[in-house]
This record gives sequence, C-alpha cells and structure tokens, in this order.
Amino acid sequence: MSAGSRWDVGRYEGNHSYVWELGADLVDLLAPQPGERILDLGCGTGHLTSKIAGSGAQVLGIDNSPEMIGQARQNYPALQFALADAANFSFPDPFDAVFSNAALHWVEDADGVARSVARALRPGGRFVAEFGGHGNIRSILEALRDVLGPAADQRCPWFFRTIGEYSTVLEKHGVEVRQAWLFDRPTPIEGENAMRDWLEMFAARIFEGLPAPQQKMDEVVAHLRPGMFHDGIWTVDYRRLRLVAIRAA
Repeated sequence: MSAGSRWDVGRYEGNHSYVWELGADLVDLLAPQPGERILDLGCGTGHLTSKIAGSGAQVLGIDNSPEMIGQARQNYPALQFALADAANFSFPDPFDAVFSNAALHWVEDADGVARSVARALRPGGRFVAEFGGHGNIRSILEALRDVLGPAADQRCPWFFRTIGEYSTVLEKHGVEVRQAWLFDRPTPIEGENAMRDWLEMFAARIFEGLPAPQQKMDEVVAHLRPGMFHDGIWTVDYRRLRLVAIRAA
C-alpha cells in the first residue's frame, strides 16, 4: 500500500470487501499446495492470506500499513503477518511462490518490487499478482483533474502500468512473465454515498491540505454521477493487470 498513508480498516472491512472477494480466483490461479512456503505481498487485512493457508501452505502476509497488519492479526491470530516495504523486503529462506492482490499499483518503485520478489523466490518459484493496470479508474482520474487541475496528477498515489512496462521490469530481475492479462472489471458499489465513501477510503490523501477539501470531493462525485450512478448503484471502472511469472532457475 502507499507509503505514509493511514488506513481506516473499519471502513475497509465494512464497505470494501470486494477488494479481496474479487481476488479469490487469483488464489485459484496460484494453486497453492500443502507444505509450500508462500508470501502474500500487500496482504491487507489477511483474508486472502487465510484462503491460501486453507490449502495447507505455510503463508506469511506482509504489508507496510500498521493498521492493516494489526487488523490481519486480529482476524487470523493463528497466521503470521509482518510489516514490510513491498519495494525492499528480504527473508532468510526462499519461498515457493509470491502472491499479491490489489496492492502493487500503490508502489511507485516497481524496480524495487521486482528485485525483492526475485530475491524472495526459489529458482523456479512463481509470482502471481493482480493490481490496477493501465486505464484503471479512468473516469475517476478525469473527474479529479477537472476539479483539482494539476494537483490531481501531482498528488496521485497510484501507478497504473501496462503489461509491457511491468513485464520489462520483472524480466530485468530474472522473473520471466509467462502469462499476462489486462482486462476491464466494472465493479458495482451500492448506495447513494458509495462513491464518496470510495474517495474517502482510497483517495483521501489527494485532498489533504487543499482549500475546502470536502467541497472538492463533493464536486468530484457530482462530475461522476451522470455516467457512473444508475438505479442506486455506482459502477467503478476498474481495469486490472494480472500476471503469472517464474523466477529463472
């Protein structure tokens, strides 16, 4: 997750369960096996860490948010979680796989991520990840620019890369991409105030320190309403980058 951010884990757990629910089939793609050592990179509050552990694998969840790790430990006290930087982590023993869902678009230093993943994997180990890809939340970004001007890009906490961009970085560090997909995933979030809640959850730092931040957030919501709110449901224009890679032997 983004460095320096504080997370409202109560809101995250209560209103944004789709973040990990939509990652459930990524665990199927990982296909964890009993006894494997697996690292969950950007584990959040631990729900997919637990799903991986249910396979019989030995799993460690890491995140750079103390709030997320604290909640993960409360949710799953029998599992192991640790604070770590996604762009600079190391462990004494290698892992059979590194898994990551909905985290890496928060990390500017993709080179550091690739280097750390390569260091963590055994030769032949796999990296299975999904995160926001090029074109993700395009409508929200456009509304932010309309309301905030240049500040929207200057304060943007996200890094939505193409398949080619991320594959090039991984392969530079000896992690060979075998499969990759960039696909649209329109995601419904219910309720009149759901978009405002989304902005407060994931985009609050963009508005911090600006004059009249609450008013500006309301203006962004108003810009988005005609195209994204229908029959009591907001639809977020998510676009995901999913990949499977192998560390060179």
